[in-house]
Amino acid sequence: MLSGIHGHQDIERVVYGKPAGPALRAEAERLGARRVFVTTSKSVAQSALLADIVRDLGDRYAGVYAGVTAHSPRSCVIEGAARAREADADLIVAVGGGSVIDATKVMLIALWQDARTIEALDAYRAGRPKEGAAPPAEAIRPPAGAVRMLAVPTTLSAAEFNAYAGITDQRHGIKESFGHRLIVPQVIVLDPAATLATPMDLMLSTGLKAVDHAVERLCSQQAHPFVLGTATEALRLLARALPAHKQDPEDRATRLDLQFGMWLSIGAGTSGVGVGASHGIGHVLGAACHVPHGHTSCVMLPSVLRWNLPANAERQKRVSEAFGKPEVPAADLVAGLVRTLGLPQSLSEVGVGRDRFREVAEKSMHDRAVLNNPRPIQGPDQVMEILELAA
Repeated sequence: MLSGIHGHQDIERVVYGKPAGPALRAEAERLGARRVFVTTSKSVAQSALLADIVRDLGDRYAGVYAGVTAHSPRSCVIEGAARAREADADLIVAVGGGSVIDATKVMLIALWQDARTIEALDAYRAGRPKEGAAPPAEAIRPPAGAVRMLAVPTTLSAAEFNAYAGITDQRHGIKESFGHRLIVPQVIVLDPAATLATPMDLMLSTGLKAVDHAVERLCSQQAHPFVLGTATEALRLLARALPAHKQDPEDRATRLDLQFGMWLSIGAGTSGVGVGASHGIGHVLGAACHVPHGHTSCVMLPSVLRWNLPANAERQKRVSEAFGKPEVPAADLVAGLVRTLGLPQSLSEVGVGRDRFREVAEKSMHDRAVLNNPRPIQGPDQVMEILELAA
């Protein structure tokens, strides 16, 4: 019999289908924030989206940090927190993709704990993973009235819907987890127009990351009815909307469907149903080999499904059913979607050769998602088998 705990996150509301600027202004007023600080990337900082947000925040706008780079390095966390501290921010708004949103989550921890150096973050890493769980550091103690964040996602990575963040430690070339229930955004604004300037490849590849969220949870040995409902509907939306978006990028209704699919894809994360080796190996490919997050899902998910098939064939049928093709293997359906979207299909296509496989395999064994894989992974040699399938 299944047993577990379903948690409810500290997200107060999700605003969808409305322009981001006026929505953020209304939320800042509702929360009583008067010093709203924006975090973003260099590319988003040059967009009309950010200009509109700054204009609509008006006298509540307190400044911007536009230095967040891919894979959320610790240096960006510390620098961004320093700029927010100087601005005397009482609310932070993250505008961007998963790297911006994850970095901002840990900026909150740095502000709460007055962490001012890369090394100071060591004390706040999540605990060592055991059977898929990585407990938040007990050292994180938000003060009364702790500054929180809002999020306006510009991609489909879904980072804004969970209370953990993957942050790259440049000293060791690994991605580590930081978590606390209050680092999840208080408010998330899903504005289809916020994705208009996002490059097609990034939109589609982060959409594949959302597919990865849904597939690995549907295939989990811990999956239960809440997971089946959210992840199945996520795949139905994403499998239809991703090709439709490629054909007609101007259709904002399709963009909103993608945002709903992304939201549903990660909804089961609050139920204690974790992801598996596609995510875990992908974390290492990002941190050590600089492969974009979405591309890691494109190249790893079909191979992980094939390697896992002896352990969860019945669960993989759920994926095929969600795609509307119950007779086709799940791995083939995901690989076909990647091919249809014109995204990378192998490690060689993303610049990772066999000379990096052993390093990736050994580092992957420290990732909680690898330890949570439906077919148990006992050591680096089994990760090597998966990498060979993806070569």
